Amino acid sequence: MAGSKRQDQKLSPGGVYAARKLIARLSVNDFKTKFAGSYLGIIWAFIQPVITILVYWFVFEKGFKPAAINNAAGVEVPYVLWLIAGMVPWFFFNDALSGGTRALLDYSYLVKKVVFQIDILPIVKVISAVFVHLFFLAFAALLYTLYGYYPDLYVLQVLYYSVCLFLLTLGMTYLTAAVVVFFRDLNQVINIVLQVGVWVTPIMWNIDTMDISPVLKNILMLNPLFYIVQGYRDAFIGKVAFWERPGLTVYFWAFTLLLWWLGTSVFKKLRMHFADVL
Repeated sequence: MAGSKRQDQKLSPGGVYAARKLIARLSVNDFKTKFAGSYLGIIWAFIQPVITILVYWFVFEKGFKPAAINNAAGVEVPYVLWLIAGMVPWFFFNDALSGGTRALLDYSYLVKKVVFQIDILPIVKVISAVFVHLFFLAFAALLYTLYGYYPDLYVLQVLYYSVCLFLLTLGMTYLTAAVVVFFRDLNQVINIVLQVGVWVTPIMWNIDTMDISPVLKNILMLNPLFYIVQGYRDAFIGKVAFWERPGLTVYFWAFTLLLWWLGTSVFKKLRMHFADVL
């Protein structure tokens, strides 16, 4: 009975829109409960990423003392600015994918309710990560302003790239949230992938000046997060519009739409079994 009713539920934009108030309420509650019981509460959500940025900045700029980063146009950029443009989207991706993968496990009591629209749970987790992301966008804008990189129309592109990041992560989360119910080790696999991914994605290093073969460079650029990180840097530093990179833009959206199709298809196919397994 429960399985058949769940099978009739539809994962659709209309259903998500109808549940928008519930999604907003659950997202805020999810964000707050992560730090429930601690004295500083949600402040910890902002302290940890700031400390991480400071540690990376100290190690790479003060420890290794690299020269200023040269962007594609040959303009020197302080390393801390180069770093934060890559770290801000990565923090969101890391937090949202980790949390979104556990969405059905964390809310198993809701999954077992026949009348609850479980399609929204991955969205709740991803939106929960948006709050910290918005803070760091403001933090990055302030830091760039202090360094003399004043906001302009190009900076507004971070909104576009944030939407790209949100949709990419959500599509991936639907896939991982569904699979982890049956394969719990996926949590550990994702943790390892994220540990490697922060180094494979050009966050700490500059792909334009690395001494690597063109073939390897093209392979690294297939990482959809490269488009996002490059986009944040284009908005804050390079002052390049996203339509000036048509090849990367078309590839990113093709990859994201394919990922959405795969993630939602797997979620729909396995949905009727979630309550039984959990």
